[in-house]
Amino acid sequence: MKFGIFYEHQFPKPWGPGAEHKLFKDALDQVELGDKLGYDYVWEVEHHFLEEYSHSSAPEIFLAACSQRTKRMRLGHGIVALPQGYNHTARIAERIATLDLVSDGRVDFGTGETSSNAELDGYQVVREEKREEWTEALDAVTRMFVEEPFAGYDGKFLKMPQRNVIPKVLQKPHPPLWVACSRRDTIHLAATKGIGALSFSFIEPEEAKAWVDDYYNTIQSEECIPGGFAVNPNLAIVLPMMCHQDEETAIERGLDGGHFFGYSLAHFYAFGQHKPGITNIWEEFKERRGLFGFDRKIASRTGDVLGAQMLERGTGSLRGAIGTPDQLRDLIRKYAEVGVDQMIFVSQAGNNKHEHICESMELLAKEVLPEFQEGEKERETKKLERLAPAIEKALARREPPHESDPDYIIPPPQGAFY
Repeated sequence: MKFGIFYEHQFPKPWGPGAEHKLFKDALDQVELGDKLGYDYVWEVEHHFLEEYSHSSAPEIFLAACSQRTKRMRLGHGIVALPQGYNHTARIAERIATLDLVSDGRVDFGTGETSSNAELDGYQVVREEKREEWTEALDAVTRMFVEEPFAGYDGKFLKMPQRNVIPKVLQKPHPPLWVACSRRDTIHLAATKGIGALSFSFIEPEEAKAWVDDYYNTIQSEECIPGGFAVNPNLAIVLPMMCHQDEETAIERGLDGGHFFGYSLAHFYAFGQHKPGITNIWEEFKERRGLFGFDRKIASRTGDVLGAQMLERGTGSLRGAIGTPDQLRDLIRKYAEVGVDQMIFVSQAGNNKHEHICESMELLAKEVLPEFQEGEKERETKKLERLAPAIEKALARREPPHESDPDYIIPPPQGAFY
């Protein structure tokens, strides 16, 4: 199994002077530490206007900084918003290629649509069309990676003449592709496109097994028609994480942050009534958390076997990977046994402290991760060998790169030269 660390750049109110600057600098220090400790990935989101929940509106800048603070860790966009209102497709291709070059080919290109009204309405993206926009942009951006020159595009959302989109990516044919998933049907969609599935649902290992089985069965079926020019068969699960030798200390250091991560996400995506610049989500969280599945009393019980949720009389509360090394080892093993390829841990959440995050990362890397990282290359090799025939057939179903017009000329400008 592989392991990643995940960043929203959460920033609960109140906001003191210099605190946002410290937030970003601490995150870079954590990423550098993760690289030294042997974590495989850093994942960074793209969100807009989601106060307190995510101050990560320019992930390409943060990941570029990470590329110069790390040597081996892969740099994951989790995700880039593909609808045209957020990012023109050619600008995405240019940014991904540049990051791939400066990082020596360490980029993973996660994609998505976004779903909050704050973002969709802010950038004038039509909710009913965003899936169609994502599908078209995924096709176009992968063509920009491989076509030289890009033959142009005449789609519903993207209309672009022939151009040579430069620079080109270092990884060939392009970086591994992923898509953000919150439901089982999106996991299935990822498999039909032959791309990795980034699951942001806090699901138990038993439920994850059904998702994994459907994902890999679909990858190997005729339903799989790759969205790019390579297949990336991987499924990753995201969970809050805080590790300490004493369970009560782990809970004290990490539970409120993990709960705020879930609550603030739901605030923007489900039940929140948000007034920009006015609403205080942290204060609302402290008052209402128990009403929305973030009951501290339930989740803070000690001595139990860990699961994504802790239960009491049929009522669940998010717990995730918050506990001792032994508890986390048992939890990770369950996900590994059902075929999950990567665990991605959220520690920078709520008001979790920088020093506690670093201590937790170090302890997990020392006492738990080596057991699962040993033999990972062999596991990955065997998996790809098993899937190779199906991947070859899937790629044969994908429409090939388009031929450019050798006689096309960019017309000169008319009028005065400035």
